[in-house]
Amino acid sequence: MAARVAVGALAVALLAGCGGRGASWTQPNGNLSSTRAGSIGLEAARHLRAAWRFSIPAVNGGSGAVTATPVVAGGTVYLQDMKSNVYALDLADGKVRWTRRFEAENPGPNGLAVDGGRVIGATDTTVFALSAATGRELWLRRILSATDTFVDAAPLVAGGRVYIATTGYSFGTRGKLYALDEADGAVDWSFDTIRGPWKHPQHAGGGGAWYAPSIEDGVVYWGTANPIPWGGTPAFPNGDAFPGPVLYTDSLVALDATTGRLRWFDQVTPHDVRDYDFQLPHILAGKIVIGGGKGGVVVAWNPKTHRRLWSTTVGVHRNDRGPLPATPVLVCPGVLGGIETPMAEADGRVFVPVVDLCFHGSATSYEALGKVSPLSGRGELVALSATGGGRLWDHRFPSPDFGCATAGKGVVFTSTLDGHVYALDAETGRTVWSARTGAGINACPSIAAGTLLVPAGVPLPGRRSYELVAYR
Repeated sequence: MAARVAVGALAVALLAGCGGRGASWTQPNGNLSSTRAGSIGLEAARHLRAAWRFSIPAVNGGSGAVTATPVVAGGTVYLQDMKSNVYALDLADGKVRWTRRFEAENPGPNGLAVDGGRVIGATDTTVFALSAATGRELWLRRILSATDTFVDAAPLVAGGRVYIATTGYSFGTRGKLYALDEADGAVDWSFDTIRGPWKHPQHAGGGGAWYAPSIEDGVVYWGTANPIPWGGTPAFPNGDAFPGPVLYTDSLVALDATTGRLRWFDQVTPHDVRDYDFQLPHILAGKIVIGGGKGGVVVAWNPKTHRRLWSTTVGVHRNDRGPLPATPVLVCPGVLGGIETPMAEADGRVFVPVVDLCFHGSATSYEALGKVSPLSGRGELVALSATGGGRLWDHRFPSPDFGCATAGKGVVFTSTLDGHVYALDAETGRTVWSARTGAGINACPSIAAGTLLVPAGVPLPGRRSYELVAYR
Protein backbone atom coordinates (compact mmCIF):
# COMPACT_ATOMS: atom_id res chain seq x y z
CA MET A 1 0.00 0.00 0.00
CA ALA A 2 2.82 2.42 0.86
CA ALA A 3 4.35 1.88 -2.59
CA ARG A 4 1.03 2.60 -4.30
CA VAL A 5 0.57 5.77 -2.31
CA ALA A 6 4.08 6.90 -3.22
CA VAL A 7 3.55 6.24 -6.91
CA GLY A 8 0.20 8.05 -6.84
CA ALA A 9 1.74 11.03 -5.07
CA LEU A 10 4.53 11.14 -7.64
CA ALA A 11 2.03 11.11 -10.51
CA VAL A 12 0.10 14.00 -8.95
CA ALA A 13 3.32 15.95 -8.39
CA LEU A 14 4.47 15.40 -11.96
CA LEU A 15 1.12 16.47 -13.38
CA ALA A 16 1.01 19.52 -11.13
CA GLY A 17 4.52 20.38 -12.27
CA CYS A 18 3.32 20.49 -15.87
CA GLY A 19 1.47 23.73 -15.25
CA GLY A 20 1.26 26.34 -17.99
CA ARG A 21 1.51 25.45 -21.65
CA GLY A 22 0.16 21.98 -22.39
CA ALA A 23 -1.30 21.35 -18.92
CA SER A 24 -4.93 21.86 -19.99
CA TRP A 25 -7.35 21.31 -22.87
CA THR A 26 -10.25 23.58 -21.93
CA GLN A 27 -12.09 23.93 -25.26
CA PRO A 28 -13.57 21.02 -27.24
CA ASN A 29 -10.89 21.50 -29.92
CA GLY A 30 -8.10 22.47 -27.55
CA ASN A 31 -8.17 26.24 -27.92
CA LEU A 32 -10.11 29.12 -29.48
CA SER A 33 -8.33 28.53 -32.82
CA SER A 34 -9.40 24.84 -32.97
CA THR A 35 -5.89 23.65 -33.83
CA ARG A 36 -6.29 20.53 -31.63
CA ALA A 37 -2.60 20.68 -30.69
CA GLY A 38 -1.05 19.37 -27.46
CA SER A 39 2.34 18.90 -25.88
CA ILE A 40 3.29 15.22 -26.33
CA GLY A 41 6.47 14.89 -28.42
CA LEU A 42 7.48 12.28 -30.97
CA GLU A 43 9.88 10.40 -28.68
CA ALA A 44 7.41 10.34 -25.80
CA ALA A 45 4.74 9.00 -28.15
CA ARG A 46 6.86 5.94 -28.89
CA HIS A 47 6.69 4.90 -25.22
CA LEU A 48 3.06 5.58 -24.27
CA ARG A 49 1.39 3.09 -21.92
CA ALA A 50 -2.07 2.95 -20.38
CA ALA A 51 -1.94 4.76 -17.03
CA TRP A 52 -5.61 4.23 -16.11
CA ARG A 53 -8.98 3.28 -17.60
CA PHE A 54 -12.36 4.70 -16.62
CA SER A 55 -15.32 2.43 -17.37
CA ILE A 56 -18.08 4.43 -19.11
CA PRO A 57 -21.61 3.19 -18.30
CA ALA A 58 -23.33 1.64 -21.32
CA VAL A 59 -25.61 3.90 -23.34
CA ASN A 60 -28.21 2.51 -25.73
CA GLY A 61 -27.85 5.01 -28.56
CA GLY A 62 -27.23 4.85 -32.28
CA SER A 63 -23.80 6.49 -31.94
CA GLY A 64 -22.53 4.42 -29.01
CA ALA A 65 -21.63 5.48 -25.48
CA VAL A 66 -19.42 8.52 -26.08
CA THR A 67 -18.53 10.74 -29.05
CA ALA A 68 -17.19 13.82 -27.23
CA THR A 69 -13.63 15.04 -26.77
CA PRO A 70 -12.47 15.01 -23.11
CA VAL A 71 -11.53 18.45 -21.74
CA VAL A 72 -9.03 19.08 -18.95
CA ALA A 73 -8.53 21.90 -16.44
CA GLY A 74 -6.97 22.09 -12.99
CA GLY A 75 -5.92 18.45 -12.92
CA THR A 76 -9.46 17.25 -13.68
CA VAL A 77 -10.78 15.50 -16.82
CA TYR A 78 -14.36 16.29 -17.81
CA LEU A 79 -16.20 13.92 -20.15
CA GLN A 80 -19.77 13.95 -21.51
CA ASP A 81 -21.44 10.75 -22.66
CA MET A 82 -24.21 10.23 -25.22
CA LYS A 83 -26.90 10.73 -22.57
CA SER A 84 -25.40 14.20 -21.87
CA ASN A 85 -24.17 13.01 -18.45
CA VAL A 86 -20.96 14.64 -17.20
CA TYR A 87 -18.11 12.87 -15.38
CA ALA A 88 -15.29 14.65 -13.55
CA LEU A 89 -12.20 12.45 -13.13
CA ASP A 90 -8.83 12.95 -11.47
CA LEU A 91 -6.25 13.34 -14.25
CA ALA A 92 -3.63 11.56 -12.16
CA ASP A 93 -5.46 8.28 -11.55
CA GLY A 94 -8.90 8.44 -13.24
CA LYS A 95 -10.89 8.34 -9.99
CA VAL A 96 -14.35 9.91 -10.10
CA ARG A 97 -14.59 13.29 -8.41
CA TRP A 98 -18.26 13.90 -9.23
CA THR A 99 -20.99 12.96 -11.71
CA ARG A 100 -23.92 15.03 -13.02
CA ARG A 101 -26.65 13.07 -14.77
CA PHE A 102 -29.02 14.47 -17.43
CA GLU A 103 -30.14 11.31 -19.31
CA ALA A 104 -30.84 13.26 -22.52
CA GLU A 105 -29.82 11.70 -25.82
CA ASN A 106 -28.91 13.14 -29.22
CA PRO A 107 -26.77 11.93 -32.16
CA GLY A 108 -23.58 13.65 -30.93
CA PRO A 109 -20.82 14.72 -30.93
CA ASN A 110 -21.74 16.54 -27.67
CA GLY A 111 -18.89 17.89 -25.57
CA LEU A 112 -17.86 20.42 -22.94
CA ALA A 113 -15.79 23.53 -22.33
CA VAL A 114 -14.26 24.76 -19.06
CA ASP A 115 -13.84 28.42 -18.16
CA GLY A 116 -13.81 30.50 -14.98
CA GLY A 117 -14.59 27.58 -12.70
CA ARG A 118 -17.55 26.53 -14.86
CA VAL A 119 -18.14 23.44 -16.97
CA ILE A 120 -20.35 24.42 -19.91
CA GLY A 121 -22.27 21.90 -22.00
CA ALA A 122 -25.71 21.05 -23.33
CA THR A 123 -28.40 18.40 -23.43
CA ASP A 124 -30.56 17.90 -26.52
CA THR A 125 -32.58 21.04 -25.67
CA THR A 126 -30.75 23.03 -23.00
CA VAL A 127 -27.39 24.66 -22.34
CA PHE A 128 -26.03 24.31 -18.79
CA ALA A 129 -23.25 25.54 -16.52
CA LEU A 130 -21.92 23.41 -13.65
CA SER A 131 -19.41 24.13 -10.93
CA ALA A 132 -16.11 22.67 -12.08
CA ALA A 133 -15.25 21.80 -8.47
CA THR A 134 -18.47 20.09 -7.39
CA GLY A 135 -20.78 19.60 -10.39
CA ARG A 136 -23.43 21.80 -8.80
CA GLU A 137 -25.84 23.31 -11.30
CA LEU A 138 -25.18 27.03 -11.81
CA TRP A 139 -27.72 27.73 -14.57
CA LEU A 140 -29.83 26.10 -17.28
CA ARG A 141 -31.08 27.76 -20.47
CA ARG A 142 -33.40 26.09 -22.97
CA ILE A 143 -32.63 27.25 -26.52
CA LEU A 144 -34.50 24.65 -28.58
CA SER A 145 -37.52 26.08 -30.38
CA ALA A 146 -40.18 24.74 -32.74
CA THR A 147 -37.87 25.36 -35.73
CA ASP A 148 -34.86 23.42 -34.35
CA THR A 149 -34.39 19.66 -34.06
CA PHE A 150 -31.85 19.34 -31.24
CA VAL A 151 -28.64 20.66 -29.71
CA ASP A 152 -25.70 18.31 -30.15
CA ALA A 153 -22.68 20.58 -30.63
CA ALA A 154 -20.09 21.27 -27.98
CA PRO A 155 -19.83 24.92 -26.90
CA LEU A 156 -16.98 27.37 -27.34
CA VAL A 157 -16.50 29.77 -24.41
CA ALA A 158 -14.73 33.09 -24.97
CA GLY A 159 -14.96 36.67 -23.80
CA GLY A 160 -17.79 36.00 -21.36
CA ARG A 161 -19.97 34.31 -23.98
CA VAL A 162 -20.98 30.73 -24.75
CA TYR A 163 -21.20 30.02 -28.49
CA ILE A 164 -23.36 27.01 -29.35
CA ALA A 165 -25.78 25.85 -32.04
CA THR A 166 -28.87 23.84 -32.84
CA THR A 167 -29.38 21.72 -35.94
CA GLY A 168 -32.12 21.35 -38.52
CA TYR A 169 -32.57 17.61 -38.95
CA SER A 170 -36.25 17.30 -39.89
CA PHE A 171 -38.68 18.97 -42.27
CA GLY A 172 -39.62 22.55 -41.47
CA THR A 173 -36.53 23.16 -39.33
CA ARG A 174 -33.85 25.85 -39.64
CA GLY A 175 -30.90 25.45 -37.31
CA LYS A 176 -29.51 28.50 -35.49
CA LEU A 177 -26.23 29.75 -34.06
CA TYR A 178 -26.30 31.27 -30.56
CA ALA A 179 -24.27 33.41 -28.17
CA LEU A 180 -25.25 33.16 -24.49
CA ASP A 181 -24.03 35.14 -21.51
CA GLU A 182 -21.56 32.93 -19.65
CA ALA A 183 -22.66 34.27 -16.26
CA ASP A 184 -26.36 33.35 -16.43
CA GLY A 185 -27.09 31.76 -19.83
CA ALA A 186 -29.18 34.64 -21.16
CA VAL A 187 -29.29 34.70 -24.96
CA ASP A 188 -27.23 37.63 -26.30
CA TRP A 189 -27.98 36.94 -29.96
CA SER A 190 -28.89 34.25 -32.46
CA PHE A 191 -28.29 33.82 -36.19
CA ASP A 192 -30.62 31.91 -38.50
CA THR A 193 -28.55 29.74 -40.86
CA ILE A 194 -31.39 29.62 -43.41
CA ARG A 195 -31.84 32.93 -45.26
CA GLY A 196 -35.49 33.47 -46.07
CA PRO A 197 -38.42 31.03 -45.80
CA TRP A 198 -38.47 27.48 -47.10
CA LYS A 199 -40.50 27.30 -50.31
CA HIS A 200 -41.87 23.90 -49.24
CA PRO A 201 -41.46 23.76 -45.44
CA GLN A 202 -43.30 20.43 -45.17
CA HIS A 203 -40.70 18.86 -47.44
CA ALA A 204 -37.42 20.65 -46.58
CA GLY A 205 -35.30 21.62 -43.60
CA GLY A 206 -31.74 21.79 -42.38
CA GLY A 207 -28.95 24.16 -41.44
CA GLY A 208 -27.45 24.78 -38.02
CA ALA A 209 -24.10 23.43 -36.86
CA TRP A 210 -22.72 20.16 -35.53
CA TYR A 211 -19.47 21.41 -34.01
CA ALA A 212 -18.13 24.28 -31.94
CA PRO A 213 -16.93 27.39 -33.78
CA SER A 214 -13.56 29.16 -33.61
CA ILE A 215 -12.92 32.79 -32.67
CA GLU A 216 -10.26 35.40 -33.37
CA ASP A 217 -10.13 39.22 -33.42
CA GLY A 218 -13.81 39.53 -32.53
CA VAL A 219 -15.01 37.23 -35.33
CA VAL A 220 -16.67 33.83 -34.79
CA TYR A 221 -16.11 31.31 -37.61
CA TRP A 222 -18.73 28.60 -37.94
CA GLY A 223 -19.15 25.68 -40.35
CA THR A 224 -22.79 24.96 -41.20
CA ALA A 225 -24.85 21.89 -42.02
CA ASN A 226 -26.67 20.74 -45.14
CA PRO A 227 -30.28 21.07 -46.31
CA ILE A 228 -32.55 18.01 -46.38
CA PRO A 229 -33.70 15.66 -47.84
CA TRP A 230 -30.67 14.05 -49.44
CA GLY A 231 -31.22 13.27 -53.12
CA GLY A 232 -34.88 14.15 -53.37
CA THR A 233 -38.33 12.63 -53.63
CA PRO A 234 -40.54 11.70 -56.62
CA ALA A 235 -42.47 14.93 -56.07
CA PHE A 236 -39.35 17.06 -55.59
CA PRO A 237 -36.39 15.41 -57.38
CA ASN A 238 -32.82 16.66 -56.89
CA GLY A 239 -33.69 18.92 -54.00
CA ASP A 240 -36.55 20.78 -55.70
CA ALA A 241 -38.11 21.12 -52.25
CA PHE A 242 -35.38 23.71 -51.53
CA PRO A 243 -34.70 25.49 -54.86
CA GLY A 244 -31.70 27.78 -55.19
CA PRO A 245 -28.36 27.76 -53.33
CA VAL A 246 -30.03 27.60 -49.85
CA LEU A 247 -27.87 30.09 -48.01
CA TYR A 248 -26.28 29.68 -45.50
CA THR A 249 -26.05 25.87 -45.63
CA ASP A 250 -22.68 24.15 -46.25
CA SER A 251 -20.84 27.40 -45.65
CA LEU A 252 -18.16 29.19 -43.75
CA VAL A 253 -20.11 31.83 -41.81
CA ALA A 254 -18.13 34.61 -40.10
CA LEU A 255 -20.12 36.55 -37.49
CA ASP A 256 -19.37 39.48 -35.22
CA ALA A 257 -18.71 37.89 -31.84
CA THR A 258 -20.48 40.68 -29.93
CA THR A 259 -23.57 41.30 -32.06
CA GLY A 260 -23.99 38.22 -34.25
CA ARG A 261 -23.98 40.40 -37.36
CA LEU A 262 -22.86 38.62 -40.53
CA ARG A 263 -19.36 39.80 -41.46
CA TRP A 264 -18.89 37.54 -44.51
CA PHE A 265 -19.56 34.03 -45.75
CA ASP A 266 -18.60 31.58 -48.47
CA GLN A 267 -20.87 28.71 -49.50
CA VAL A 268 -18.82 25.65 -50.43
CA THR A 269 -21.67 23.47 -51.77
CA PRO A 270 -24.68 25.40 -53.13
CA HIS A 271 -27.94 23.43 -53.36
CA ASP A 272 -26.46 20.34 -51.70
CA VAL A 273 -28.33 17.08 -52.49
CA ARG A 274 -25.68 14.69 -51.05
CA ASP A 275 -25.49 15.60 -47.33
CA TYR A 276 -22.17 17.42 -47.76
CA ASP A 277 -22.14 19.48 -44.56
CA PHE A 278 -19.25 21.92 -44.31
CA GLN A 279 -19.46 21.27 -40.60
CA LEU A 280 -15.96 21.10 -39.14
CA PRO A 281 -14.51 23.64 -36.68
CA HIS A 282 -12.44 26.11 -38.67
CA ILE A 283 -8.72 26.10 -37.92
CA LEU A 284 -7.29 29.58 -37.43
CA ALA A 285 -3.64 29.21 -38.40
CA GLY A 286 -1.95 32.58 -38.41
CA LYS A 287 -3.32 34.50 -41.37
CA ILE A 288 -5.30 31.55 -42.77
CA VAL A 289 -8.76 30.14 -42.00
CA ILE A 290 -9.06 26.44 -42.89
CA GLY A 291 -12.30 24.48 -43.04
CA GLY A 292 -13.57 21.12 -44.25
CA GLY A 293 -16.52 18.79 -44.30
CA LYS A 294 -18.29 15.69 -45.50
CA GLY A 295 -17.86 16.55 -49.16
CA GLY A 296 -14.20 15.56 -48.76
CA VAL A 297 -12.79 19.00 -49.48
CA VAL A 298 -10.50 21.24 -47.41
CA VAL A 299 -10.62 24.98 -48.15
CA ALA A 300 -8.40 27.84 -46.94
CA TRP A 301 -9.27 31.56 -46.91
CA ASN A 302 -7.58 34.86 -46.26
CA PRO A 303 -9.70 36.26 -43.38
CA LYS A 304 -8.95 39.87 -44.40
CA THR A 305 -9.83 39.67 -48.09
CA HIS A 306 -12.25 36.71 -47.75
CA ARG A 307 -10.71 35.16 -50.85
CA ARG A 308 -10.03 31.44 -51.15
CA LEU A 309 -6.33 30.64 -51.02
CA TRP A 310 -6.56 26.95 -51.94
CA SER A 311 -8.92 24.00 -52.08
CA THR A 312 -7.86 20.33 -51.85
CA THR A 313 -9.96 17.18 -52.17
CA VAL A 314 -9.20 14.14 -50.03
CA GLY A 315 -10.51 10.59 -50.02
CA VAL A 316 -12.49 8.73 -52.68
CA HIS A 317 -14.72 10.79 -55.01
CA ARG A 318 -17.33 9.46 -57.41
CA ASN A 319 -20.57 11.00 -58.73
CA ASP A 320 -20.13 13.80 -56.20
CA ARG A 321 -20.95 16.85 -58.35
CA GLY A 322 -24.00 18.22 -60.14
CA PRO A 323 -27.55 16.82 -60.24
CA LEU A 324 -28.09 13.16 -59.41
CA PRO A 325 -29.35 10.82 -62.16
CA ALA A 326 -32.79 9.23 -62.22
CA THR A 327 -31.40 5.77 -61.41
CA PRO A 328 -29.23 5.10 -58.32
CA VAL A 329 -25.45 5.44 -58.63
CA LEU A 330 -22.65 4.96 -56.13
CA VAL A 331 -21.90 8.34 -54.53
CA CYS A 332 -18.53 8.88 -52.85
CA PRO A 333 -18.20 10.34 -50.27
CA GLY A 334 -21.41 8.87 -48.93
CA VAL A 335 -23.64 10.13 -46.13
CA LEU A 336 -21.18 8.81 -43.52
CA GLY A 337 -18.04 9.56 -45.53
CA GLY A 338 -15.70 12.43 -46.28
CA ILE A 339 -14.19 14.39 -43.42
CA GLU A 340 -16.54 13.56 -40.56
CA THR A 341 -14.54 14.74 -37.53
CA PRO A 342 -12.23 17.68 -36.75
CA MET A 343 -8.84 18.29 -38.32
CA ALA A 344 -5.69 19.49 -36.51
CA GLU A 345 -2.83 21.87 -37.35
CA ALA A 346 0.75 22.16 -36.13
CA ASP A 347 4.02 23.44 -37.61
CA GLY A 348 2.45 24.38 -40.92
CA ARG A 349 0.77 21.01 -41.48
CA VAL A 350 -2.98 20.34 -41.56
CA PHE A 351 -3.93 16.80 -40.54
CA VAL A 352 -7.18 15.57 -42.11
CA PRO A 353 -9.04 12.42 -40.92
CA VAL A 354 -10.92 10.82 -43.82
CA VAL A 355 -13.68 8.20 -44.06
CA ASP A 356 -13.89 6.38 -47.39
CA LEU A 357 -17.47 5.10 -47.42
CA CYS A 358 -19.92 5.31 -50.33
CA PHE A 359 -23.74 5.30 -50.57
CA HIS A 360 -26.17 4.82 -53.45
CA GLY A 361 -28.25 7.83 -54.36
CA SER A 362 -30.52 9.15 -57.10
CA ALA A 363 -32.60 12.20 -57.89
CA THR A 364 -35.55 10.75 -55.97
CA SER A 365 -34.08 8.62 -53.18
CA TYR A 366 -31.01 7.88 -51.08
CA GLU A 367 -29.75 4.73 -49.44
CA ALA A 368 -30.85 4.56 -45.80
CA LEU A 369 -28.25 4.93 -43.04
CA GLY A 370 -29.04 1.53 -41.57
CA LYS A 371 -28.31 -0.28 -44.85
CA VAL A 372 -24.63 0.66 -44.95
CA SER A 373 -22.40 -0.47 -42.10
CA PRO A 374 -19.74 2.11 -41.19
CA LEU A 375 -17.40 -0.81 -40.52
CA SER A 376 -17.41 -1.55 -44.26
CA GLY A 377 -15.50 1.66 -44.95
CA ARG A 378 -11.80 2.49 -44.79
CA GLY A 379 -9.86 5.37 -43.32
CA GLU A 380 -7.05 7.77 -44.12
CA LEU A 381 -5.09 10.48 -42.37
CA VAL A 382 -3.84 13.06 -44.87
CA ALA A 383 -1.26 15.76 -44.17
CA LEU A 384 -1.55 18.97 -46.19
CA SER A 385 0.58 22.09 -46.36
CA ALA A 386 -1.24 24.86 -44.48
CA THR A 387 0.10 27.52 -46.81
CA GLY A 388 -0.57 25.90 -50.18
CA GLY A 389 -2.83 22.90 -49.59
CA GLY A 390 -0.41 20.47 -51.21
CA ARG A 391 -0.51 16.85 -50.10
CA LEU A 392 2.50 15.96 -47.93
CA TRP A 393 1.60 12.35 -47.11
CA ASP A 394 -1.33 9.96 -46.81
CA HIS A 395 -1.57 7.11 -44.27
CA ARG A 396 -4.32 4.55 -44.90
CA PHE A 397 -6.16 2.51 -42.25
CA PRO A 398 -8.26 -0.66 -42.58
CA SER A 399 -11.09 1.03 -40.65
CA PRO A 400 -12.83 4.43 -40.98
CA ASP A 401 -11.10 7.36 -39.27
CA PHE A 402 -13.93 8.79 -37.17
CA GLY A 403 -11.44 9.71 -34.42
CA CYS A 404 -10.35 13.24 -35.45
CA ALA A 405 -6.76 14.37 -35.69
CA THR A 406 -4.90 15.52 -32.58
CA ALA A 407 -1.43 17.00 -33.02
CA GLY A 408 1.54 16.80 -30.69
CA LYS A 409 5.09 18.01 -31.24
CA GLY A 410 6.36 16.20 -34.31
CA VAL A 411 3.60 13.60 -33.94
CA VAL A 412 -0.10 13.33 -34.78
CA PHE A 413 -2.66 11.04 -33.16
CA THR A 414 -5.90 9.63 -34.50
CA SER A 415 -8.23 6.70 -33.77
CA THR A 416 -10.38 4.44 -35.92
CA LEU A 417 -13.76 2.78 -35.66
CA ASP A 418 -12.24 -0.66 -34.98
CA GLY A 419 -10.86 0.61 -31.65
CA HIS A 420 -7.24 1.33 -32.58
CA VAL A 421 -5.30 4.44 -31.59
CA TYR A 422 -2.34 5.55 -33.71
CA ALA A 423 0.60 7.91 -33.36
CA LEU A 424 2.17 8.91 -36.68
CA ASP A 425 5.34 10.82 -37.38
CA ALA A 426 4.08 14.26 -38.40
CA GLU A 427 6.77 14.64 -41.04
CA THR A 428 6.55 11.24 -42.74
CA GLY A 429 3.19 9.72 -41.75
CA ARG A 430 4.82 6.53 -40.49
CA THR A 431 3.33 4.73 -37.49
CA VAL A 432 5.44 5.14 -34.35
CA TRP A 433 2.97 3.68 -31.82
CA SER A 434 -0.46 2.08 -31.67
CA ALA A 435 -2.80 0.63 -29.07
CA ARG A 436 -6.14 -1.14 -28.96
CA THR A 437 -9.04 -0.13 -26.74
CA GLY A 438 -11.94 -2.15 -25.36
CA ALA A 439 -14.48 -0.84 -27.89
CA GLY A 440 -14.71 0.98 -31.19
CA ILE A 441 -13.90 4.69 -31.40
CA ASN A 442 -15.87 7.56 -32.93
CA ALA A 443 -14.73 10.16 -30.38
CA CYS A 444 -11.67 12.41 -30.42
CA PRO A 445 -8.46 12.17 -28.38
CA SER A 446 -7.18 15.15 -26.41
CA ILE A 447 -3.81 15.90 -24.80
CA ALA A 448 -3.01 17.53 -21.45
CA ALA A 449 -0.05 17.35 -19.05
CA GLY A 450 1.69 14.67 -21.11
CA THR A 451 -1.43 12.49 -21.14
CA LEU A 452 -3.29 11.26 -24.23
CA LEU A 453 -6.99 10.77 -23.42
CA VAL A 454 -8.93 8.44 -25.74
CA PRO A 455 -12.67 7.66 -25.34
CA ALA A 456 -13.91 4.37 -26.80
CA GLY A 457 -17.67 3.82 -26.87
CA VAL A 458 -18.76 1.97 -30.02
CA PRO A 459 -20.00 -1.61 -29.54
CA LEU A 460 -18.10 -4.17 -31.62
CA PRO A 461 -18.53 -7.95 -31.74
CA GLY A 462 -16.99 -9.27 -28.53
CA ARG A 463 -15.75 -5.83 -27.48
CA ARG A 464 -18.07 -3.72 -25.35
CA SER A 465 -15.73 -2.34 -22.69
CA TYR A 466 -16.69 1.31 -23.05
CA GLU A 467 -13.86 3.29 -21.54
CA LEU A 468 -11.80 6.43 -21.36
CA VAL A 469 -8.13 5.45 -21.51
CA ALA A 470 -5.29 7.69 -20.32
CA TYR A 471 -1.94 6.97 -21.98
CA ARG A 472 1.35 8.37 -20.68
